[in-house]
Amino acid sequence: MDLNKAMIIGRLTRDPESRTTPQGTNVTSFSLATNFIWSDASGNKQEKVEYHNIVAWRKLGEICAQYLQKGRRVYIEGRIQTHSYTDKNGVQKTRTEIIADNMIMLESKGSSNPNSNMSMPQSTASEAKEDTKEEINIEEVPF
Repeated sequence: MDLNKAMIIGRLTRDPESRTTPQGTNVTSFSLATNFIWSDASGNKQEKVEYHNIVAWRKLGEICAQYLQKGRRVYIEGRIQTHSYTDKNGVQKTRTEIIADNMIMLESKGSSNPNSNMSMPQSTASEAKEDTKEEINIEEVPF
């Protein structure tokens, strides 16, 4: 069995950019920065920042474009995808992206504290799933 799953929490490095494919499908892209902080052997604090390209399709893309903005903290869950393309100068390039399946906003839009852990309702991210699953009632679970 194979597994391709990415789960990251980071801050948007730019506002989401939304566009529509020729077939009429909405796609939104943005970038997240995650950091790793550690102390080296001499006790000096070190930090490494990674940048992740995120792509959200259809309803989830619309939600990301509407509610996310540069600097906001967000949880993204999805799969990693790499594709190659040729740039304007004819140079072959490779781009790795996370195709978002789920998104949870970790700060409110009007939050003045960037370190706030105030959660937005998760229903906006789950509404993006276009399936018609019924809600599970915990009292109906047999165990």
